[in-house]
Parts: sequence; structure tokens; C-alpha cells
Amino acid sequence: MIATQLDIPDVFLIQPKVFGDARGFFFESFNLREFQHVIGEYVSFVQANHSRSARQVLRGLHYQIRQPQGKLVRVVAGEVYDVAVDLRRKSPTFGHWVGEILSAENKRQLWVPAGFAHGFVVLSEYADFLYQTTDYWAPQHERCILWKDPVLSIDWPIDGEPILSEKDMQGLSLKAAEVYEAL
Repeated sequence: MIATQLDIPDVFLIQPKVFGDARGFFFESFNLREFQHVIGEYVSFVQANHSRSARQVLRGLHYQIRQPQGKLVRVVAGEVYDVAVDLRRKSPTFGHWVGEILSAENKRQLWVPAGFAHGFVVLSEYADFLYQTTDYWAPQHERCILWKDPVLSIDWPIDGEPILSEKDMQGLSLKAAEVYEAL
């Protein structure tokens, strides 16, 4: 595995070593020992999720204000632009974001630690998106920041308006949102 620390130091882009031949390919998609060595902390995943979304669907920017979730995310069909936003008020990168293209073809993964909002937009006809989380989904603690918040000014690679859920349409601005005080 090759791990690249992004502009926000706690977020990592992970590229597996892929072995291919005429039969297809093989790669180790997760190895706890290597992963923990790369990110420098112990993590335990408690939940795995799979979503399918059509082109222009934007999911996010989601986070849980209590029971914060670290997420290891990847795409197994299609392509997305994946974004992590630092919501840790005491962090030097508070309010900053990073974005990466994840696809079935490039097999990259993104580590989004607890304390971040997360979202993605589908660039292909559809995308199957997988993510493992370090804490359970807690809908009572789920929050959403508006995808087009002018303070964040995320450069989503889409033409026109995305397709959003009702919840995502109601997202708050970063200025109005609850953020992490202690992480």
C-alpha cells in the first residue's frame, strides 16, 4: 500500500498494490496492521456501508457531532469526487477541505478521520461507494453542511446543480453548523 498524506495532514489517499495478469487482478483492499502504521493510530471499524448513486448525485457533507466516525472509503463501480472538510475548531486546518477522484479503475481509498465532514458527487453514470466506519450510525447526532457553502467554496467538478436528498438541501453553512470543540 502507498499512502499519501494530503494537504490536511490527517487525511490520507491510499493506493493499493495491484497485481494483474490476463486473468484479471488481485489486491489487498485492507490490512489493519499496515493501515494503522500509515495513519499512526489504532482504529477499529464497526460498520460497513454500500451505496449506489446515479450521475450528479451529491451526498453530503455529513458528519456526526457525537459518536464521530472515521471513514475509510472507496469506489467499486464508477467514479466519484470525494471531499473531506476539517471541522475540528482547534485544528490549524479548520474549515479547509481536500478532494480526490476515487474510482473502480484507480482503486484508491480515502481515509477521512473523525472530526471531518464528508461528501461525494458521482461523475460516472452511476457509482457503488463502500465505506467502513469507526463508530455506528447515530441519526440523532447526524449533521449536514451545505455542499455549496460560500466559506468552504468547494470546487465540485459538476455542471449545473447536483441531485440532492431533502436532508442535504437543508444543510447549514459552516458558520451556523455545530463543529468539534474537543477533537
